Order: sequence, then C-alpha cells, then structure tokens
Amino acid sequence: MPHFHLETNLPQEQIPDDLPEKICSILASSLGKPKDYCAATIIGGAKMYFKGSSQPTAQATLMSIGSLGVAENKKHSKVLFEVIEKSLGIPSDRVYIHFMEAATKDVGHGGTTFHDILG
Repeated sequence: MPHFHLETNLPQEQIPDDLPEKICSILASSLGKPKDYCAATIIGGAKMYFKGSSQPTAQATLMSIGSLGVAENKKHSKVLFEVIEKSLGIPSDRVYIHFMEAATKDVGHGGTTFHDILG
C-alpha cells in the first residue's frame, strides 16, 4: 500500500536498477509495513527546474495508509533523503518529498480496496 514515486532530471541510465527494491526495503522498515505491499517508481529524464537551476534535482511523493505524521515524516525523510543522495548523488536540498496520507477506501488492490482488506 505505500507507494514512493520519484521523478528526476537525471538520465534513466544513471538510476541504479536495484533502487526501487532498495527503497521498498527502506519503506517497509521505516513505515512498519510488509515489503510485499510496498511499491516504488523511479522515473528519470524529466525536464525539471528547481531553486534557480536545472542541476540534478528530484521531486517525490510518499503515499501510505497510516504511519505518517509530524514525527514519522521526519524519520521517513531522513532515510529517504539518505538513499536518494547516496544512490543518485542528488543533494537533499534539491529534493522535495510530499507525504500523502491515504484512507483505506482510497487505495485499491486485487479488485477491492484496503477498506475490505484491512477491515
């Protein structure tokens, strides 16, 4: 159910093949969710401009059912910014992460919603 979506102006070839799986492992640990429910999408080659330049940058969204909040998002930010900087070389001051809390009724899976899956 957690989904991390990141778009960057780095060429797709510079994105490590194992980065989505690495992010899913980090999300599972940080959010306390099963890794099997975690998803990560990394899209390179976007036309982007941020903070006065087109230097390497990224914009991301983390959607989750629960496990988000003031203190939690600081923890998630720390681990996500670390992997982005280490894996992509993009400094943390060139990235935004938007945290989105989703209701169980708003996330579908397997022909139903998490409202039915989680009760």
